[in-house]
Amino acid sequence: MSVPSTNTKLSGIQTEFGGSNPISLSEYYSGGPLVPSGVPAPNGPIPSSGTITMGDFRGATNASFVAASGGAVTTSGDFKIHVFTGNGTFSVSNGGNAAGSNSVDAAIVAGAGGAGSFYGGGGGGGGIVLDSDGYVVSASPGSYPIVIGGGGNGPNNDSTPGTSGSNSTGLGYTGLGGGQGGGGGGGGGAEAGGCGGGGGGGQPGSTNATQPGQSSPGATNFGNGGGPGNNGSGGGGGNAAGSSGPGGGGGAGKDVSPTVGPAPVIPNSGVYSRGGNGQGGGVIGGANTGNGGYGDNFGSGRGAGGSGVVVIKYKFQ
Repeated sequence: MSVPSTNTKLSGIQTEFGGSNPISLSEYYSGGPLVPSGVPAPNGPIPSSGTITMGDFRGATNASFVAASGGAVTTSGDFKIHVFTGNGTFSVSNGGNAAGSNSVDAAIVAGAGGAGSFYGGGGGGGGIVLDSDGYVVSASPGSYPIVIGGGGNGPNNDSTPGTSGSNSTGLGYTGLGGGQGGGGGGGGGAEAGGCGGGGGGGQPGSTNATQPGQSSPGATNFGNGGGPGNNGSGGGGGNAAGSSGPGGGGGAGKDVSPTVGPAPVIPNSGVYSRGGNGQGGGVIGGANTGNGGYGDNFGSGRGAGGSGVVVIKYKFQ
C-alpha cells in the first residue's frame, strides 16, 4: 500500500508510516523515527529537514523487510543469518518490498565425498550453489524445504574407494554431492561430482574424473578432480583442483563470506568444500563443511566426507 497520489491527507500518511494522534507533519522527516531514509516517493524526495509539504508524500511507499524463520538464526547489523545444519524449513512470513528488502542471499553446500583406503585418494568437496554467481532468490511468502546432504563414507576394507556425498537442496536449487576418492590398487577410480571428483587411488592408472560445473544456474566455482593415481591424489575443491600423488593435496575451498558471511553457529570461517588430501592420515572432512575426507596413510584410517550446510542471509531492517 502507498500514500494516495491524489487527495493526500495526514491520515493517509499516518496509515502508511505509523504514528499517533495528534498528527504533526514534521514527524515524517526522512530518516526520522517513522520514515526511513531513501523511501520511494514519486513526488518527493521527502526532506530530512526544513520545508516539508503534503505533496512530497503523494505515492510514497514505506519500506517493508523480509521476515522469516527456520534453522539457527543470528543477527549481524541489519541482517539476519539462518544456518541449516540439518533438514528443516525456511518459512517466509513477509516478502518485503523493494524499498526495504525482497530477496535473500544463499549458499547451498552439498555433502563431500569420502576418501579411498590403502594409499587412497582424497574425497571431492561438496558442490556449492552461491547466489552471487548470477541468480537472485526472491522472498515470496511460503515454506521452503531445506535438505542437507550427508558426507560420503570412508571404506572399511583395504584398497576400496570411498562413497560420494549426497546433494543439498533449498530455495529451488541443488548442490551436487562431492565425488568419491579412489582406493589403493587402482580400486574404483575417482568419481565426478560436486566441486570436484575424488582423488585417484594407489596405483598409476587409476582414473581421474572431473566435474566441470554444477547443473544449477549460476554455479561456476568448481575445482577439477584430483590427479591420476600414484599413491593417493587430492580431491577437487570448491575453488581449485586437487594435486597428483603421492600424497597430493586437496583443492582449496570456496569462501562464501562476501555473500552470506561466516556461519557463527557452526562456527565456520566461511570457507567450504575443500578437497581431501590423498594419503592424508584418514582425517574426516568435518560436519557441515562440505570438506572431502582424507585418504588413509598406509592403512591408518579412512576419512569420511563432511556433511553439507545451507546459509541464508537477508536484510531485516
